[in-house]
Amino acid sequence: MSGERHSIIRREHLLPFILVTALFFFWGVPNNLNDVLIKQFMKSFELSRLEAGLVQSAFYMGYFLLSLPAALLMRRFSYKAGLVAGLLLFSLGTFLFYPAALAAQFGFFLFALFVIASGLAFLETGANSFISVLGDQATSERRLNLAQAFNPIGAIAGVLIGTFFILSGVELSDAEILQRQAAGTYEAYLRHETMRVVTPYLVISAVTFIWALILLFTRLPHPGDETDDGGAPARGRFRDLFRYRHFLLGVLAQFFYVGAQVGTWSFFIQYAQDYTGATEKFAGYLLAGTLGMFLVGRFLAAYAMRLVPPARLMGVFALANVLLVAVSVTFPGWAGLWAVFLTSFFMSLMFPTIFALGVKGLGVNTKIGGSLIIMAIVGGAVFTPVMGALAESSMALAMLVPLVSYLFISLYSFLWSRPSWSADRG
Repeated sequence: MSGERHSIIRREHLLPFILVTALFFFWGVPNNLNDVLIKQFMKSFELSRLEAGLVQSAFYMGYFLLSLPAALLMRRFSYKAGLVAGLLLFSLGTFLFYPAALAAQFGFFLFALFVIASGLAFLETGANSFISVLGDQATSERRLNLAQAFNPIGAIAGVLIGTFFILSGVELSDAEILQRQAAGTYEAYLRHETMRVVTPYLVISAVTFIWALILLFTRLPHPGDETDDGGAPARGRFRDLFRYRHFLLGVLAQFFYVGAQVGTWSFFIQYAQDYTGATEKFAGYLLAGTLGMFLVGRFLAAYAMRLVPPARLMGVFALANVLLVAVSVTFPGWAGLWAVFLTSFFMSLMFPTIFALGVKGLGVNTKIGGSLIIMAIVGGAVFTPVMGALAESSMALAMLVPLVSYLFISLYSFLWSRPSWSADRG
Protein backbone atom coordinates (compact mmCIF):
# COMPACT_ATOMS: atom_id res chain seq x y z
CA MET A 1 0.00 0.00 0.00
CA SER A 2 3.04 2.26 0.27
CA GLY A 3 2.71 3.24 -3.41
CA GLU A 4 -0.44 5.21 -2.51
CA ARG A 5 1.67 7.69 -0.47
CA HIS A 6 3.92 8.56 -3.41
CA SER A 7 3.11 10.36 -6.66
CA ILE A 8 3.72 8.54 -9.93
CA ILE A 9 4.79 11.69 -11.80
CA ARG A 10 5.35 15.27 -10.65
CA ARG A 11 3.41 18.04 -12.38
CA GLU A 12 6.52 19.76 -13.75
CA HIS A 13 7.53 16.52 -15.46
CA LEU A 14 4.16 15.87 -17.08
CA LEU A 15 5.00 17.20 -20.59
CA PRO A 16 8.32 15.29 -20.87
CA PHE A 17 6.52 12.21 -19.54
CA ILE A 18 3.89 12.50 -22.29
CA LEU A 19 6.43 13.10 -25.08
CA VAL A 20 8.58 10.15 -24.06
CA THR A 21 5.60 7.90 -23.32
CA ALA A 22 4.47 8.43 -26.93
CA LEU A 23 7.63 6.57 -27.97
CA PHE A 24 6.27 3.42 -26.30
CA PHE A 25 3.37 3.61 -28.77
CA PHE A 26 5.69 4.23 -31.72
CA TRP A 27 7.91 1.20 -31.22
CA GLY A 28 4.91 -1.04 -30.59
CA VAL A 29 3.85 -0.54 -34.22
CA PRO A 30 6.87 -2.11 -36.02
CA ASN A 31 7.33 -4.76 -33.32
CA ASN A 32 3.94 -6.24 -34.11
CA LEU A 33 3.89 -5.44 -37.79
CA ASN A 34 6.60 -8.12 -37.85
CA ASP A 35 3.99 -10.71 -36.89
CA VAL A 36 2.11 -9.84 -40.08
CA LEU A 37 5.30 -9.55 -42.13
CA ILE A 38 6.22 -13.13 -41.26
CA LYS A 39 2.98 -14.38 -42.78
CA GLN A 40 3.27 -12.02 -45.75
CA PHE A 41 6.91 -12.90 -46.52
CA MET A 42 6.12 -16.62 -46.29
CA LYS A 43 3.75 -15.93 -49.18
CA SER A 44 5.61 -13.34 -51.27
CA PHE A 45 9.06 -14.95 -50.93
CA GLU A 46 7.85 -18.55 -50.58
CA LEU A 47 9.65 -19.08 -47.26
CA SER A 48 9.57 -21.98 -44.84
CA ARG A 49 8.57 -21.32 -41.23
CA LEU A 50 12.20 -21.53 -40.15
CA GLU A 51 13.26 -19.02 -42.84
CA ALA A 52 10.38 -16.70 -41.90
CA GLY A 53 11.65 -16.75 -38.31
CA LEU A 54 14.72 -14.87 -39.58
CA VAL A 55 12.52 -11.75 -39.72
CA GLN A 56 12.59 -11.63 -35.94
CA SER A 57 16.24 -12.70 -35.79
CA ALA A 58 17.35 -9.76 -37.95
CA PHE A 59 15.08 -7.42 -36.02
CA TYR A 60 16.13 -8.37 -32.52
CA MET A 61 19.82 -8.59 -33.38
CA GLY A 62 19.55 -4.84 -33.92
CA TYR A 63 18.48 -4.51 -30.30
CA PHE A 64 21.28 -6.76 -29.13
CA LEU A 65 24.07 -4.98 -31.00
CA LEU A 66 22.97 -1.36 -30.54
CA SER A 67 21.63 -1.23 -26.97
CA LEU A 68 25.03 -0.82 -25.31
CA PRO A 69 26.24 1.81 -27.83
CA ALA A 70 22.95 3.62 -27.17
CA ALA A 71 23.64 3.64 -23.43
CA LEU A 72 27.21 4.87 -23.98
CA LEU A 73 25.97 7.71 -26.19
CA MET A 74 23.40 8.72 -23.59
CA ARG A 75 25.98 8.43 -20.81
CA ARG A 76 28.26 10.77 -22.78
CA PHE A 77 25.55 13.25 -23.74
CA SER A 78 21.96 12.84 -22.48
CA TYR A 79 18.75 10.86 -22.73
CA LYS A 80 17.53 13.39 -25.28
CA ALA A 81 20.46 12.74 -27.64
CA GLY A 82 19.79 9.02 -27.58
CA LEU A 83 16.04 9.38 -28.15
CA VAL A 84 16.48 11.71 -31.14
CA ALA A 85 19.14 9.42 -32.65
CA GLY A 86 16.82 6.46 -32.18
CA LEU A 87 13.92 8.17 -33.94
CA LEU A 88 16.13 9.10 -36.90
CA LEU A 89 17.35 5.51 -37.28
CA PHE A 90 13.77 4.28 -36.94
CA SER A 91 12.68 6.67 -39.70
CA LEU A 92 15.56 5.59 -41.97
CA GLY A 93 14.85 1.89 -41.52
CA THR A 94 11.16 2.20 -42.36
CA PHE A 95 12.01 4.31 -45.42
CA LEU A 96 14.33 1.53 -46.64
CA PHE A 97 11.28 -0.71 -47.15
CA TYR A 98 10.65 1.22 -50.37
CA PRO A 99 13.93 0.35 -52.16
CA ALA A 100 13.77 -3.15 -50.62
CA ALA A 101 10.38 -3.72 -52.23
CA LEU A 102 11.57 -2.37 -55.58
CA ALA A 103 14.54 -4.74 -55.43
CA ALA A 104 12.25 -7.59 -54.28
CA GLN A 105 15.08 -8.94 -52.13
CA PHE A 106 14.31 -10.65 -48.81
CA GLY A 107 17.83 -9.90 -47.59
CA PHE A 108 17.29 -6.16 -48.20
CA PHE A 109 14.15 -6.30 -46.06
CA LEU A 110 16.11 -8.02 -43.29
CA PHE A 111 18.67 -5.19 -43.40
CA ALA A 112 15.89 -2.58 -43.20
CA LEU A 113 14.43 -4.40 -40.19
CA PHE A 114 17.87 -4.41 -38.57
CA VAL A 115 18.12 -0.61 -39.02
CA ILE A 116 14.63 -0.14 -37.56
CA ALA A 117 15.52 -2.24 -34.52
CA SER A 118 18.79 -0.34 -34.12
CA GLY A 119 16.75 2.82 -33.70
CA LEU A 120 14.34 1.10 -31.34
CA ALA A 121 17.31 -0.04 -29.23
CA PHE A 122 18.08 3.64 -28.60
CA LEU A 123 14.43 4.41 -27.87
CA GLU A 124 13.83 1.49 -25.51
CA THR A 125 17.13 1.89 -23.67
CA GLY A 126 16.52 5.61 -23.20
CA ALA A 127 12.76 5.74 -22.65
CA ASN A 128 12.52 2.84 -20.18
CA SER A 129 15.40 4.17 -18.09
CA PHE A 130 14.20 7.80 -18.34
CA ILE A 131 10.67 6.97 -17.18
CA SER A 132 11.97 4.66 -14.46
CA VAL A 133 14.09 7.39 -12.83
CA LEU A 134 11.77 10.35 -13.61
CA GLY A 135 10.38 10.62 -10.11
CA ASP A 136 10.03 8.73 -6.85
CA GLN A 137 11.77 5.34 -6.97
CA ALA A 138 9.05 3.90 -4.74
CA THR A 139 6.65 4.18 -7.71
CA SER A 140 9.07 3.30 -10.54
CA GLU A 141 7.31 0.02 -11.40
CA ARG A 142 3.89 1.73 -11.50
CA ARG A 143 5.22 4.67 -13.53
CA LEU A 144 6.90 2.40 -16.06
CA ASN A 145 3.85 0.13 -16.32
CA LEU A 146 1.70 3.21 -16.99
CA ALA A 147 4.02 4.41 -19.76
CA GLN A 148 4.32 0.89 -21.16
CA ALA A 149 0.52 0.63 -21.26
CA PHE A 150 0.67 2.71 -24.45
CA ASN A 151 2.96 0.16 -26.10
CA PRO A 152 0.17 -2.39 -26.72
CA ILE A 153 -1.94 0.38 -28.27
CA GLY A 154 0.86 0.72 -30.82
CA ALA A 155 1.05 -3.06 -31.09
CA ILE A 156 -2.67 -3.30 -31.87
CA ALA A 157 -2.31 -0.47 -34.40
CA GLY A 158 0.57 -2.33 -36.02
CA VAL A 159 -1.40 -5.56 -36.38
CA LEU A 160 -4.47 -3.75 -37.73
CA ILE A 161 -2.35 -1.76 -40.19
CA GLY A 162 -0.75 -4.99 -41.34
CA THR A 163 -4.03 -6.87 -41.56
CA PHE A 164 -5.83 -4.10 -43.48
CA PHE A 165 -3.05 -2.82 -45.73
CA ILE A 166 -0.51 -5.65 -46.08
CA LEU A 167 -2.41 -8.94 -45.96
CA SER A 168 -4.37 -9.17 -49.20
CA GLY A 169 -6.47 -12.16 -48.17
CA VAL A 170 -5.47 -13.90 -51.42
CA GLU A 171 -4.17 -17.35 -50.47
CA LEU A 172 -3.47 -19.55 -53.48
CA SER A 173 -3.79 -23.32 -53.38
CA ASP A 174 -1.09 -25.47 -54.98
CA ALA A 175 -3.32 -25.96 -58.00
CA GLU A 176 -3.88 -22.20 -58.38
CA ILE A 177 -0.14 -21.57 -58.14
CA LEU A 178 0.46 -24.05 -60.96
CA GLN A 179 -2.23 -22.38 -63.06
CA ARG A 180 -0.69 -18.93 -62.59
CA GLN A 181 2.78 -20.26 -63.33
CA ALA A 182 1.49 -21.81 -66.55
CA ALA A 183 -0.21 -18.52 -67.48
CA GLY A 184 2.92 -16.50 -66.62
CA THR A 185 1.12 -14.40 -63.97
CA TYR A 186 2.58 -15.92 -60.79
CA GLU A 187 5.62 -13.62 -60.62
CA ALA A 188 3.36 -10.57 -60.97
CA TYR A 189 1.27 -11.89 -58.06
CA LEU A 190 4.37 -12.29 -55.86
CA ARG A 191 5.58 -8.78 -56.75
CA HIS A 192 2.18 -7.28 -55.95
CA GLU A 193 2.20 -9.01 -52.56
CA THR A 194 5.71 -7.66 -51.87
CA MET A 195 4.80 -4.06 -52.80
CA ARG A 196 1.87 -4.06 -50.34
CA VAL A 197 4.30 -3.39 -47.47
CA VAL A 198 5.58 -0.07 -48.86
CA THR A 199 2.89 2.51 -48.04
CA PRO A 200 2.46 1.70 -44.31
CA TYR A 201 6.20 1.87 -43.72
CA LEU A 202 6.63 5.17 -45.57
CA VAL A 203 3.89 6.74 -43.43
CA ILE A 204 5.62 5.48 -40.26
CA SER A 205 8.90 6.91 -41.55
CA ALA A 206 7.38 10.38 -41.94
CA VAL A 207 5.70 10.36 -38.51
CA THR A 208 8.83 9.28 -36.64
CA PHE A 209 10.97 11.88 -38.43
CA ILE A 210 8.56 14.63 -37.37
CA TRP A 211 8.59 13.37 -33.76
CA ALA A 212 12.41 13.45 -33.79
CA LEU A 213 12.23 17.15 -34.67
CA ILE A 214 9.71 17.77 -31.87
CA LEU A 215 11.96 16.13 -29.29
CA LEU A 216 15.03 17.92 -30.66
CA PHE A 217 13.47 21.29 -29.89
CA THR A 218 11.92 20.28 -26.54
CA ARG A 219 13.75 20.75 -23.25
CA LEU A 220 13.87 17.52 -21.25
CA PRO A 221 14.76 17.38 -17.53
CA HIS A 222 17.93 15.64 -16.37
CA PRO A 223 16.85 12.84 -13.98
CA GLY A 224 18.89 12.06 -10.88
CA ASP A 225 20.94 9.31 -12.52
CA GLU A 226 22.52 11.82 -14.94
CA THR A 227 24.49 13.62 -12.22
CA ASP A 228 26.51 12.55 -9.21
CA ASP A 229 26.21 13.94 -5.69
CA GLY A 230 28.31 16.96 -6.65
CA GLY A 231 26.17 17.84 -9.67
CA ALA A 232 28.76 16.67 -12.23
CA PRO A 233 27.77 14.35 -15.10
CA ALA A 234 27.48 10.78 -13.81
CA ARG A 235 29.21 8.06 -15.83
CA GLY A 236 28.71 4.86 -13.88
CA ARG A 237 30.90 1.76 -14.19
CA PHE A 238 30.07 -1.41 -16.10
CA ARG A 239 31.89 -3.68 -13.63
CA ASP A 240 29.72 -2.46 -10.76
CA LEU A 241 26.72 -4.20 -12.30
CA PHE A 242 28.10 -7.65 -11.46
CA ARG A 243 27.49 -6.92 -7.76
CA TYR A 244 23.72 -6.87 -8.28
CA ARG A 245 22.29 -10.38 -8.37
CA HIS A 246 18.74 -9.11 -8.90
CA PHE A 247 19.96 -7.19 -11.94
CA LEU A 248 21.88 -10.07 -13.55
CA LEU A 249 18.98 -12.47 -13.14
CA GLY A 250 16.66 -9.73 -14.36
CA VAL A 251 18.62 -9.62 -17.63
CA LEU A 252 18.09 -13.38 -17.99
CA ALA A 253 14.40 -13.07 -17.09
CA GLN A 254 13.95 -10.43 -19.78
CA PHE A 255 15.69 -12.71 -22.30
CA PHE A 256 13.18 -15.47 -21.54
CA TYR A 257 10.21 -13.12 -21.51
CA VAL A 258 10.88 -11.44 -24.85
CA GLY A 259 11.61 -14.82 -26.43
CA ALA A 260 8.25 -16.09 -25.21
CA GLN A 261 6.32 -12.99 -26.25
CA VAL A 262 7.84 -12.63 -29.70
CA GLY A 263 7.66 -16.34 -30.46
CA THR A 264 4.02 -16.57 -29.38
CA TRP A 265 2.84 -13.59 -31.40
CA SER A 266 5.00 -14.42 -34.42
CA PHE A 267 3.35 -17.81 -34.85
CA PHE A 268 -0.10 -16.93 -33.52
CA ILE A 269 -1.57 -16.67 -37.03
CA GLN A 270 0.04 -19.94 -38.03
CA TYR A 271 -1.22 -21.71 -34.88
CA ALA A 272 -4.76 -20.50 -35.62
CA GLN A 273 -4.60 -21.66 -39.23
CA ASP A 274 -3.05 -25.02 -38.41
CA TYR A 275 -5.57 -26.05 -35.76
CA THR A 276 -8.78 -24.17 -36.57
CA GLY A 277 -8.66 -23.65 -40.34
CA ALA A 278 -9.01 -19.87 -39.92
CA THR A 279 -8.21 -17.59 -42.88
CA GLU A 280 -5.19 -15.30 -42.61
CA LYS A 281 -7.46 -12.26 -42.32
CA PHE A 282 -9.53 -13.76 -39.50
CA ALA A 283 -6.38 -14.96 -37.73
CA GLY A 284 -4.98 -11.43 -38.09
CA TYR A 285 -8.01 -9.99 -36.35
CA LEU A 286 -7.63 -12.58 -33.58
CA LEU A 287 -4.01 -11.45 -33.20
CA ALA A 288 -5.24 -7.88 -32.80
CA GLY A 289 -7.69 -9.19 -30.21
CA THR A 290 -5.01 -10.89 -28.14
CA LEU A 291 -3.04 -7.63 -28.20
CA GLY A 292 -6.19 -5.99 -26.86
CA MET A 293 -5.98 -8.42 -23.93
CA PHE A 294 -2.37 -7.31 -23.51
CA LEU A 295 -3.51 -3.68 -23.35
CA VAL A 296 -6.20 -4.41 -20.76
CA GLY A 297 -3.71 -6.40 -18.68
CA ARG A 298 -1.18 -3.58 -18.75
CA PHE A 299 -3.61 -0.99 -17.38
CA LEU A 300 -5.10 -3.35 -14.78
CA ALA A 301 -1.63 -4.38 -13.63
CA ALA A 302 -0.60 -0.73 -13.17
CA TYR A 303 -3.62 -0.31 -10.86
CA ALA A 304 -3.20 -3.65 -9.07
CA MET A 305 0.35 -2.72 -8.09
CA ARG A 306 -1.15 -0.23 -5.66
CA LEU A 307 -2.44 -3.25 -3.73
CA VAL A 308 -0.05 -6.12 -4.52
CA PRO A 309 3.78 -5.96 -4.62
CA PRO A 310 4.87 -5.89 -8.30
CA ALA A 311 7.16 -8.94 -8.06
CA ARG A 312 4.46 -11.07 -6.42
CA LEU A 313 1.85 -10.01 -8.98
CA MET A 314 4.23 -10.90 -11.83
CA GLY A 315 4.90 -14.30 -10.30
CA VAL A 316 1.18 -15.10 -10.19
CA PHE A 317 0.75 -13.95 -13.79
CA ALA A 318 3.72 -16.09 -14.90
CA LEU A 319 2.24 -19.21 -13.30
CA ALA A 320 -1.10 -18.49 -15.00
CA ASN A 321 0.70 -18.48 -18.34
CA VAL A 322 2.46 -21.75 -17.56
CA LEU A 323 -0.99 -23.34 -17.23
CA LEU A 324 -2.40 -21.65 -20.34
CA VAL A 325 0.54 -22.60 -22.54
CA ALA A 326 0.29 -26.18 -21.23
CA VAL A 327 -3.29 -26.22 -22.53
CA SER A 328 -2.12 -24.98 -25.96
CA VAL A 329 0.41 -27.83 -26.12
CA THR A 330 -1.94 -30.53 -24.87
CA PHE A 331 -5.18 -29.49 -26.58
CA PRO A 332 -4.33 -27.92 -29.96
CA GLY A 333 -7.50 -26.62 -31.55
CA TRP A 334 -9.95 -23.94 -30.45
CA ALA A 335 -9.26 -24.65 -26.76
CA GLY A 336 -5.53 -24.29 -27.32
CA LEU A 337 -6.00 -21.16 -29.44
CA TRP A 338 -8.09 -19.41 -26.79
CA ALA A 339 -5.48 -20.39 -24.20
CA VAL A 340 -2.76 -18.75 -26.31
CA PHE A 341 -5.11 -15.78 -26.80
CA LEU A 342 -5.33 -15.28 -23.01
CA THR A 343 -1.56 -15.49 -22.41
CA SER A 344 -1.23 -11.91 -23.67
CA PHE A 345 -3.23 -10.64 -20.70
CA PHE A 346 -0.87 -12.27 -18.22
CA MET A 347 2.36 -11.39 -20.04
CA SER A 348 1.33 -7.72 -20.14
CA LEU A 349 3.11 -6.55 -17.00
CA MET A 350 6.30 -8.59 -17.47
CA PHE A 351 8.57 -6.40 -19.59
CA PRO A 352 8.23 -3.14 -17.61
CA THR A 353 8.16 -4.92 -14.26
CA ILE A 354 11.30 -6.95 -14.98
CA PHE A 355 12.99 -3.78 -16.25
CA ALA A 356 12.02 -1.66 -13.22
CA LEU A 357 12.95 -4.40 -10.74
CA GLY A 358 16.25 -5.01 -12.53
CA VAL A 359 17.44 -1.39 -12.53
CA LYS A 360 16.14 -0.57 -9.06
CA GLY A 361 18.96 0.70 -6.90
CA LEU A 362 21.52 0.93 -9.72
CA GLY A 363 21.87 4.72 -9.36
CA VAL A 364 24.44 6.15 -11.80
CA ASN A 365 24.65 2.74 -13.47
CA THR A 366 20.98 2.86 -14.54
CA LYS A 367 21.68 3.70 -18.21
CA ILE A 368 24.26 0.95 -18.67
CA GLY A 369 22.18 -1.52 -16.70
CA GLY A 370 19.08 -0.59 -18.65
CA SER A 371 20.95 -1.13 -21.92
CA LEU A 372 21.87 -4.68 -20.89
CA ILE A 373 18.26 -5.46 -20.03
CA ILE A 374 17.26 -4.10 -23.45
CA MET A 375 20.01 -6.24 -25.04
CA ALA A 376 18.21 -9.23 -23.53
CA ILE A 377 15.51 -8.55 -26.12
CA VAL A 378 17.75 -10.74 -28.31
CA GLY A 379 15.68 -13.56 -26.83
CA GLY A 380 13.24 -12.75 -29.63
CA ALA A 381 15.97 -13.45 -32.19
CA VAL A 382 16.92 -16.74 -30.53
CA PHE A 383 13.57 -18.24 -29.61
CA THR A 384 11.60 -17.43 -32.77
CA PRO A 385 13.70 -19.55 -35.19
CA VAL A 386 13.81 -22.30 -32.55
CA MET A 387 10.03 -22.25 -32.44
CA GLY A 388 9.99 -22.11 -36.23
CA ALA A 389 12.14 -25.24 -36.44
CA LEU A 390 9.87 -27.08 -33.98
CA ALA A 391 6.80 -25.79 -35.82
CA GLU A 392 7.91 -27.57 -38.99
CA SER A 393 6.67 -30.74 -37.28
CA SER A 394 4.11 -29.30 -34.83
CA MET A 395 3.05 -25.78 -33.79
CA ALA A 396 1.80 -27.23 -30.49
CA LEU A 397 5.26 -28.66 -29.77
CA ALA A 398 6.80 -25.25 -30.46
CA MET A 399 4.73 -23.78 -27.60
CA LEU A 400 6.95 -25.64 -25.12
CA VAL A 401 9.47 -22.82 -25.61
CA PRO A 402 7.31 -20.08 -23.98
CA LEU A 403 6.18 -22.58 -21.31
CA VAL A 404 9.78 -22.98 -20.07
CA SER A 405 10.22 -19.20 -20.25
CA TYR A 406 7.29 -18.48 -17.95
CA LEU A 407 8.57 -21.04 -15.45
CA PHE A 408 11.84 -19.11 -15.19
CA ILE A 409 10.03 -15.77 -14.83
CA SER A 410 7.94 -17.14 -11.97
CA LEU A 411 11.13 -18.19 -10.16
CA TYR A 412 12.66 -14.75 -10.71
CA SER A 413 9.54 -13.05 -9.41
CA PHE A 414 9.23 -15.02 -6.19
CA LEU A 415 12.89 -15.75 -5.37
CA TRP A 416 15.41 -13.52 -7.14
CA SER A 417 13.96 -10.07 -7.85
CA ARG A 418 14.64 -8.43 -4.48
CA PRO A 419 17.87 -6.33 -4.43
CA SER A 420 20.62 -8.16 -2.54
CA TRP A 421 22.15 -6.94 0.74
CA SER A 422 25.51 -6.26 -0.90
CA ALA A 423 23.86 -4.12 -3.58
CA ASP A 424 21.99 -2.14 -0.94
CA ARG A 425 25.21 -1.43 0.87
CA GLY A 426 26.82 -0.23 -2.40
